[in-house]
Amino acid sequence: MTSVETEQEDDRSEQATRSSMLANRIVLLGASNLTLSLRLAIQQIQHCCGGPSEVLAAVGHGRSYGQSSQVLIRELPGIIESGLWSQLDSGCARPTYALLTDIGNDILYGYQPAQILQWITWCIDQLQRQSASIVVTNLPITSIESLSEWRYQFFRNVFYPFCQLSRREVIECARAVHQGLIQLAARKHYVLCEQDPAWMSPDGIHYAFGSRRRLYQHICKHFSEVHELACRAERKQAFFSSWQQRPQFAYKKMWGKERLCPQPSGLLADNTVVSLY
Repeated sequence: MTSVETEQEDDRSEQATRSSMLANRIVLLGASNLTLSLRLAIQQIQHCCGGPSEVLAAVGHGRSYGQSSQVLIRELPGIIESGLWSQLDSGCARPTYALLTDIGNDILYGYQPAQILQWITWCIDQLQRQSASIVVTNLPITSIESLSEWRYQFFRNVFYPFCQLSRREVIECARAVHQGLIQLAARKHYVLCEQDPAWMSPDGIHYAFGSRRRLYQHICKHFSEVHELACRAERKQAFFSSWQQRPQFAYKKMWGKERLCPQPSGLLADNTVVSLY
């Protein structure tokens, strides 16, 4: 056996050992808010459900649930088009906890509420095939409705310069998606978490930095099942909060050129492994 083959065999053995230690699976779907708080969201779910975990995340600034999206020079596939779903289907059976958030981006991309809700329904169906416990955050409708015309125009031009929708059109679509998620939750029996306006920054859609820990504690408490697990996770909290290796996207385009990265690509200090799609 060559040195390269020996190294590859050692890597496979290490991965198998880590996999056998994993207590559960966490699936995270979202855009900017989840991207900025990825480690925190993992930590808060583990606080409720234990760890270490296998984490499958499809996140990214400006991420669309259904279509490819581009921010500056980086392009990512839509969440439903990502490699997360094949990995989810092929993985071993584990307790699975899923958080879906940042659903409103697609309104500013010009997609109709019915199309957006269809994409979310597809995600819910795939997760329920895995018997996942699912929490979805609804659109922060109060914050969106409270945006003044000048604030709306300013933040739309900053974050979505290609968007030509008026404030009235965006609010109408946001109300339709908000109500649609309520109806979908009643049919699909997942937890729908309404968002407190106090969590939001002046743009009405992104979380204020100082609110992030408190709001993720509130959102993720819906996953709590066993109090003893929560207490044990809390004692480990300081240990697993640091990255040993930050995750890289499995697939993205930079300047139009494809870049691939094997998964899992991220590692936390408690041996939680993170795959980023």
